[in-house]
Amino acid sequence: MRISLTVNGKPVSGEVEPRTLLVEFLRNQLGLTGTHVGCDTSQCGCCVVHVDGESVKSCTMLAVQADGCSVTTIEGLAKDGELHPLQRAFNEHHGLQCGFCTPGMIMSAADLLQRNPDPTEHEVREWLEGNLCRCTGYHNIVKAILAAAQSMRAMAKAAE
Repeated sequence: MRISLTVNGKPVSGEVEPRTLLVEFLRNQLGLTGTHVGCDTSQCGCCVVHVDGESVKSCTMLAVQADGCSVTTIEGLAKDGELHPLQRAFNEHHGLQCGFCTPGMIMSAADLLQRNPDPTEHEVREWLEGNLCRCTGYHNIVKAILAAAQSMRAMAKAAE
């Protein structure tokens, strides 16, 4: 089947088998390897991307289901060479350990902050329930997300 979609702001198309997962299309056909495959069972959240602005585990979505959609991967989060505030905060607040879960954590957190720009620690932890960090770096991940939220609110206020 031929699919066409927008990935990280650029139109792309490709031939896929009907059973091809979105994560496979992104990684194998488009070379966007920042989206990780951690479990193949939708348990870990390493494969989270945004489809039409919503966080989705790309190991549970067929590529044909994304036909006509807009997909953002971790590679598309930075703009004009500037890291997204979440990417900066993960670095500054040691939210990175082995880094395997990081793309999914950041993409999930970006969806949360889009919906709720001022979450509590409890809300962040609850939102991340579908994402696993095998290094148990949750404390610093939550700290990074809260710092990014504060930074993003300050940027929005300055832009007013």
